[in-house]
Amino acid sequence: MGNLLSMLALAVSFAAAANPASAQYPTKPIRIIVPFAAGGTTDILSRAVGAKLAAVLGQPVIADNRPGASGVIGSEIVAKASPDGYTIGMLISTHAVNPFVIKSLPYDTINDFTPITLVAIVPGILSANASLPVRSVQEMVQLVRSKPGQFNYGLPGSMTSGHLSMELLKVIAGLDMVAVPYKGGAPAAADLAAGQVQFMINSPPTVLPFVKAGRVRALAVTGAKRSPGLPELPTIRESGFPDYETYEWYGLFAPARTPKEIVARLGQEIARILKDPELRELMLVQGAELVGNSPEEFGQFVRAEMDKWGALARRINLRVD
Repeated sequence: MGNLLSMLALAVSFAAAANPASAQYPTKPIRIIVPFAAGGTTDILSRAVGAKLAAVLGQPVIADNRPGASGVIGSEIVAKASPDGYTIGMLISTHAVNPFVIKSLPYDTINDFTPITLVAIVPGILSANASLPVRSVQEMVQLVRSKPGQFNYGLPGSMTSGHLSMELLKVIAGLDMVAVPYKGGAPAAADLAAGQVQFMINSPPTVLPFVKAGRVRALAVTGAKRSPGLPELPTIRESGFPDYETYEWYGLFAPARTPKEIVARLGQEIARILKDPELRELMLVQGAELVGNSPEEFGQFVRAEMDKWGALARRINLRVD
Protein backbone atom coordinates (compact mmCIF):
# COMPACT_ATOMS: atom_id res chain seq x y z
CA MET A 1 0.00 0.00 0.00
CA GLY A 2 2.84 2.40 0.86
CA ASN A 3 4.50 1.80 -2.51
CA LEU A 4 1.17 2.40 -4.29
CA LEU A 5 0.63 5.70 -2.50
CA SER A 6 4.16 6.78 -3.32
CA MET A 7 3.62 5.99 -6.98
CA LEU A 8 0.35 7.95 -7.04
CA ALA A 9 1.97 10.94 -5.37
CA LEU A 10 4.82 10.80 -7.87
CA ALA A 11 2.36 10.71 -10.79
CA VAL A 12 0.54 13.75 -9.48
CA SER A 13 3.80 15.65 -9.02
CA PHE A 14 4.85 14.80 -12.59
CA ALA A 15 1.48 16.04 -13.93
CA ALA A 16 1.80 19.29 -12.04
CA ALA A 17 5.38 19.74 -13.22
CA ALA A 18 4.32 19.13 -16.83
CA ASN A 19 1.84 22.00 -16.71
CA PRO A 20 2.55 24.12 -13.62
CA ALA A 21 0.60 27.13 -14.88
CA SER A 22 -2.57 25.09 -15.24
CA ALA A 23 -2.12 23.49 -11.81
CA GLN A 24 -1.75 26.86 -10.07
CA TYR A 25 -4.30 28.84 -12.13
CA PRO A 26 -5.27 31.53 -11.39
CA THR A 27 -2.53 33.47 -9.64
CA LYS A 28 -3.37 36.97 -10.93
CA PRO A 29 -6.37 39.01 -12.18
CA ILE A 30 -8.38 37.77 -15.16
CA ARG A 31 -9.53 40.19 -17.85
CA ILE A 32 -12.81 39.83 -19.75
CA ILE A 33 -12.66 41.77 -23.01
CA VAL A 34 -16.02 43.40 -23.76
CA PRO A 35 -16.14 44.42 -27.46
CA PHE A 36 -18.92 46.98 -26.92
CA ALA A 37 -19.52 50.15 -24.92
CA ALA A 38 -20.27 50.14 -21.21
CA GLY A 39 -23.92 49.88 -20.22
CA GLY A 40 -25.18 47.37 -22.80
CA THR A 41 -26.09 43.73 -22.23
CA THR A 42 -22.59 42.48 -23.12
CA ASP A 43 -21.15 44.76 -20.45
CA ILE A 44 -23.82 43.92 -17.85
CA LEU A 45 -23.39 40.17 -18.33
CA SER A 46 -19.59 40.39 -18.26
CA ARG A 47 -19.57 42.31 -15.00
CA ALA A 48 -22.24 40.15 -13.33
CA VAL A 49 -20.52 36.88 -14.27
CA GLY A 50 -17.08 38.35 -13.55
CA ALA A 51 -18.02 39.37 -10.01
CA LYS A 52 -19.22 35.87 -9.14
CA LEU A 53 -16.26 34.24 -10.89
CA ALA A 54 -13.87 36.39 -8.87
CA ALA A 55 -15.47 35.16 -5.65
CA VAL A 56 -15.02 31.54 -6.74
CA LEU A 57 -11.46 31.82 -8.09
CA GLY A 58 -10.11 34.18 -5.45
CA GLN A 59 -8.72 36.63 -8.03
CA PRO A 60 -10.15 39.89 -9.44
CA VAL A 61 -12.02 39.55 -12.74
CA ILE A 62 -11.99 42.84 -14.64
CA ALA A 63 -14.29 43.87 -17.50
CA ASP A 64 -12.29 45.74 -20.17
CA ASN A 65 -14.48 47.57 -22.71
CA ARG A 66 -12.94 47.75 -26.21
CA PRO A 67 -15.78 48.89 -28.51
CA GLY A 68 -15.70 49.44 -32.24
CA ALA A 69 -15.61 47.82 -35.68
CA SER A 70 -18.57 45.46 -35.13
CA GLY A 71 -16.78 43.79 -32.22
CA VAL A 72 -13.63 43.14 -34.27
CA ILE A 73 -11.37 45.35 -32.10
CA GLY A 74 -12.18 43.43 -28.93
CA SER A 75 -12.19 40.05 -30.66
CA GLU A 76 -8.71 40.65 -32.09
CA ILE A 77 -7.41 41.39 -28.59
CA VAL A 78 -8.72 38.02 -27.42
CA ALA A 79 -7.39 36.16 -30.46
CA LYS A 80 -3.88 37.58 -30.04
CA ALA A 81 -3.65 37.43 -26.24
CA SER A 82 -1.39 34.95 -24.46
CA PRO A 83 -3.20 31.60 -24.24
CA ASP A 84 -2.87 31.38 -20.47
CA GLY A 85 -6.45 31.95 -19.29
CA TYR A 86 -5.88 35.51 -18.08
CA THR A 87 -7.53 37.18 -21.09
CA ILE A 88 -10.92 35.91 -22.23
CA GLY A 89 -13.69 37.61 -24.18
CA MET A 90 -17.47 37.95 -23.98
CA LEU A 91 -18.23 37.75 -27.69
CA ILE A 92 -21.68 37.89 -29.21
CA SER A 93 -23.60 37.04 -32.39
CA THR A 94 -21.43 39.41 -34.45
CA HIS A 95 -18.64 36.86 -34.04
CA ALA A 96 -20.61 34.43 -36.22
CA VAL A 97 -21.62 36.90 -38.94
CA ASN A 98 -18.49 39.05 -39.33
CA PRO A 99 -16.65 36.48 -41.50
CA PHE A 100 -19.41 36.83 -44.10
CA VAL A 101 -19.57 40.63 -44.22
CA ILE A 102 -15.97 41.80 -43.58
CA LYS A 103 -13.47 41.07 -46.33
CA SER A 104 -10.36 40.56 -44.21
CA LEU A 105 -10.62 39.92 -40.50
CA PRO A 106 -7.39 40.14 -38.46
CA TYR A 107 -8.07 36.66 -37.06
CA ASP A 108 -9.64 33.32 -37.98
CA THR A 109 -13.10 33.07 -36.40
CA ILE A 110 -12.81 29.34 -35.73
CA ASN A 111 -9.11 28.58 -35.40
CA ASP A 112 -7.96 31.55 -33.31
CA PHE A 113 -10.47 31.05 -30.47
CA THR A 114 -11.28 28.39 -27.91
CA PRO A 115 -14.97 28.28 -26.90
CA ILE A 116 -15.54 28.19 -23.14
CA THR A 117 -19.31 28.32 -22.66
CA LEU A 118 -22.51 29.85 -24.03
CA VAL A 119 -23.57 32.37 -21.39
CA ALA A 120 -26.96 33.66 -22.52
CA ILE A 121 -29.49 34.03 -25.31
CA VAL A 122 -31.40 37.33 -25.41
CA PRO A 123 -34.23 38.18 -27.81
CA GLY A 124 -34.32 41.87 -28.71
CA ILE A 125 -37.05 44.43 -28.20
CA LEU A 126 -38.48 46.40 -31.12
CA SER A 127 -39.12 49.87 -29.72
CA ALA A 128 -40.07 53.38 -30.83
CA ASN A 129 -39.60 56.88 -29.51
CA ALA A 130 -42.60 57.59 -27.30
CA SER A 131 -43.58 60.72 -29.27
CA LEU A 132 -44.55 58.62 -32.30
CA PRO A 133 -48.20 57.58 -32.75
CA VAL A 134 -47.41 53.84 -32.77
CA ARG A 135 -48.30 51.22 -30.16
CA SER A 136 -47.86 48.01 -32.18
CA VAL A 137 -45.74 46.49 -34.92
CA GLN A 138 -48.54 46.94 -37.44
CA GLU A 139 -48.90 50.64 -36.60
CA MET A 140 -45.14 51.07 -36.98
CA VAL A 141 -45.20 49.33 -40.37
CA GLN A 142 -48.07 51.49 -41.59
CA LEU A 143 -46.37 54.70 -40.46
CA VAL A 144 -43.00 53.88 -42.02
CA ARG A 145 -44.58 52.74 -45.28
CA SER A 146 -46.48 56.03 -45.49
CA LYS A 147 -43.22 58.04 -45.40
CA PRO A 148 -40.47 56.05 -47.15
CA GLY A 149 -36.92 57.07 -46.21
CA GLN A 150 -38.04 59.63 -43.61
CA PHE A 151 -37.48 57.62 -40.44
CA ASN A 152 -34.20 56.64 -38.81
CA TYR A 153 -33.37 53.54 -36.83
CA GLY A 154 -30.45 53.04 -34.47
CA LEU A 155 -27.94 50.24 -34.88
CA PRO A 156 -26.53 49.16 -31.49
CA GLY A 157 -23.30 48.11 -33.20
CA SER A 158 -22.84 47.08 -36.81
CA MET A 159 -23.76 43.44 -37.46
CA THR A 160 -25.15 42.92 -33.96
CA SER A 161 -28.45 41.10 -33.61
CA GLY A 162 -30.10 44.53 -33.25
CA HIS A 163 -28.77 45.41 -36.69
CA LEU A 164 -29.55 42.10 -38.37
CA SER A 165 -32.99 41.92 -36.75
CA MET A 166 -34.01 45.31 -38.10
CA GLU A 167 -32.61 44.55 -41.53
CA LEU A 168 -34.64 41.35 -41.64
CA LEU A 169 -37.79 43.20 -40.55
CA LYS A 170 -37.20 45.79 -43.28
CA VAL A 171 -37.05 43.04 -45.88
CA ILE A 172 -40.09 41.04 -44.83
CA ALA A 173 -42.25 44.09 -44.04
CA GLY A 174 -41.13 46.21 -47.01
CA LEU A 175 -39.75 49.12 -44.96
CA ASP A 176 -37.52 51.95 -46.20
CA MET A 177 -35.62 53.53 -43.27
CA VAL A 178 -32.21 55.14 -42.72
CA ALA A 179 -29.65 53.38 -40.49
CA VAL A 180 -27.72 55.34 -37.85
CA PRO A 181 -24.80 53.30 -36.44
CA TYR A 182 -23.58 53.39 -32.81
CA LYS A 183 -20.72 51.70 -30.95
CA GLY A 184 -23.04 50.01 -28.47
CA GLY A 185 -26.57 49.53 -27.22
CA ALA A 186 -26.43 52.15 -24.45
CA PRO A 187 -25.66 55.20 -26.64
CA ALA A 188 -28.16 54.00 -29.25
CA ALA A 189 -30.92 53.69 -26.64
CA ALA A 190 -30.12 57.15 -25.26
CA ASP A 191 -30.55 58.68 -28.71
CA LEU A 192 -33.78 56.73 -29.25
CA ALA A 193 -35.13 58.25 -26.03
CA ALA A 194 -33.98 61.69 -27.14
CA GLY A 195 -35.65 61.35 -30.54
CA GLN A 196 -32.44 61.41 -32.59
CA VAL A 197 -33.59 58.07 -34.04
CA GLN A 198 -37.19 56.91 -34.15
CA PHE A 199 -36.92 53.11 -34.00
CA MET A 200 -34.55 50.42 -32.84
CA ILE A 201 -34.19 46.76 -31.97
CA ASN A 202 -31.97 46.44 -28.93
CA SER A 203 -31.42 44.27 -25.87
CA PRO A 204 -33.91 44.62 -23.00
CA PRO A 205 -31.51 46.02 -20.34
CA THR A 206 -30.59 49.01 -22.48
CA VAL A 207 -34.17 49.86 -23.49
CA LEU A 208 -36.30 49.08 -20.44
CA PRO A 209 -35.12 52.00 -18.26
CA PHE A 210 -36.31 54.41 -20.96
CA VAL A 211 -39.55 52.45 -21.36
CA LYS A 212 -40.21 52.76 -17.63
CA ALA A 213 -39.45 56.49 -17.83
CA GLY A 214 -42.04 56.91 -20.60
CA ARG A 215 -39.54 58.08 -23.22
CA VAL A 216 -39.51 54.88 -25.29
CA ARG A 217 -42.39 52.55 -26.19
CA ALA A 218 -41.73 48.80 -26.43
CA LEU A 219 -43.64 47.21 -29.32
CA ALA A 220 -42.62 43.54 -29.49
CA VAL A 221 -39.89 40.98 -28.81
CA THR A 222 -37.93 39.32 -31.60
CA GLY A 223 -37.86 35.74 -30.31
CA ALA A 224 -40.07 32.85 -31.37
CA LYS A 225 -42.04 33.04 -28.12
CA ARG A 226 -42.80 35.68 -25.52
CA SER A 227 -40.05 36.40 -23.02
CA PRO A 228 -40.75 35.05 -19.50
CA GLY A 229 -39.36 38.30 -18.16
CA LEU A 230 -41.60 40.43 -20.42
CA PRO A 231 -44.79 38.38 -20.82
CA GLU A 232 -46.94 41.38 -21.73
CA LEU A 233 -44.99 42.05 -24.94
CA PRO A 234 -46.14 40.18 -28.07
CA THR A 235 -43.65 38.67 -30.48
CA ILE A 236 -43.12 40.04 -33.98
CA ARG A 237 -44.38 36.64 -35.12
CA GLU A 238 -47.68 37.29 -33.36
CA SER A 239 -47.84 40.70 -34.98
CA GLY A 240 -48.30 39.47 -38.52
CA PHE A 241 -44.86 38.08 -39.50
CA PRO A 242 -44.99 34.34 -38.67
CA ASP A 243 -41.54 33.48 -40.06
CA TYR A 244 -39.69 36.08 -38.00
CA GLU A 245 -37.27 35.08 -35.22
CA THR A 246 -33.96 36.60 -34.13
CA TYR A 247 -31.93 36.85 -30.93
CA GLU A 248 -28.50 37.82 -29.64
CA TRP A 249 -26.24 35.27 -28.03
CA TYR A 250 -23.37 35.91 -25.63
CA GLY A 251 -20.50 33.52 -25.00
CA LEU A 252 -17.06 33.40 -23.45
CA PHE A 253 -13.99 32.53 -25.52
CA ALA A 254 -10.31 32.13 -24.76
CA PRO A 255 -7.44 32.42 -27.25
CA ALA A 256 -6.61 29.28 -29.22
CA ARG A 257 -4.15 26.91 -27.53
CA THR A 258 -5.29 27.85 -24.04
CA PRO A 259 -4.65 24.73 -21.92
CA LYS A 260 -7.63 22.39 -21.82
CA GLU A 261 -7.46 22.22 -18.03
CA ILE A 262 -7.93 25.98 -17.75
CA VAL A 263 -10.75 26.05 -20.31
CA ALA A 264 -12.48 23.17 -18.56
CA ARG A 265 -12.21 24.82 -15.15
CA LEU A 266 -13.52 28.15 -16.42
CA GLY A 267 -16.37 26.42 -18.22
CA GLN A 268 -17.36 24.38 -15.18
CA GLU A 269 -17.21 27.32 -12.78
CA ILE A 270 -19.15 29.63 -15.09
CA ALA A 271 -21.79 26.96 -15.79
CA ARG A 272 -22.32 26.68 -12.02
CA ILE A 273 -22.48 30.46 -11.70
CA LEU A 274 -25.15 30.63 -14.40
CA LYS A 275 -27.37 28.36 -12.27
CA ASP A 276 -27.30 30.86 -9.41
CA PRO A 277 -30.98 31.73 -8.67
CA GLU A 278 -30.21 35.37 -7.90
CA LEU A 279 -28.33 35.86 -11.17
CA ARG A 280 -30.95 33.98 -13.20
CA GLU A 281 -33.73 36.12 -11.74
CA LEU A 282 -31.78 39.31 -12.40
CA MET A 283 -31.17 38.42 -16.04
CA LEU A 284 -34.64 36.92 -16.63
CA VAL A 285 -36.24 40.23 -15.70
CA GLN A 286 -34.06 41.78 -18.40
CA GLY A 287 -35.07 39.20 -21.01
CA ALA A 288 -31.98 36.98 -20.87
CA GLU A 289 -32.02 33.19 -20.70
CA LEU A 290 -28.82 31.97 -19.06
CA VAL A 291 -27.38 28.79 -20.56
CA GLY A 292 -23.97 27.37 -19.57
CA ASN A 293 -22.76 24.39 -21.62
CA SER A 294 -19.51 22.55 -22.34
CA PRO A 295 -16.76 23.95 -24.57
CA GLU A 296 -17.56 21.22 -27.11
CA GLU A 297 -21.27 22.02 -27.14
CA PHE A 298 -20.56 25.73 -27.45
CA GLY A 299 -18.19 25.11 -30.35
CA GLN A 300 -20.93 23.20 -32.20
CA PHE A 301 -23.38 26.01 -31.45
CA VAL A 302 -21.01 28.62 -32.92
CA ARG A 303 -20.62 26.66 -36.16
CA ALA A 304 -24.40 26.31 -36.49
CA GLU A 305 -24.80 30.04 -35.85
CA MET A 306 -22.25 30.84 -38.55
CA ASP A 307 -24.31 28.81 -41.01
CA LYS A 308 -27.56 30.55 -39.98
CA TRP A 309 -26.34 34.15 -39.72
CA GLY A 310 -24.15 33.78 -42.80
CA ALA A 311 -27.20 32.72 -44.82
CA LEU A 312 -29.11 35.75 -43.52
CA ALA A 313 -26.25 38.11 -44.39
CA ARG A 314 -26.14 36.76 -47.92
CA ARG A 315 -29.91 36.93 -48.24
CA ILE A 316 -30.04 40.66 -47.49
CA ASN A 317 -26.60 41.40 -49.02
CA LEU A 318 -25.11 42.85 -45.85
CA ARG A 319 -21.71 44.49 -45.99
CA VAL A 320 -19.69 46.53 -43.49
CA ASP A 321 -18.94 49.97 -44.92
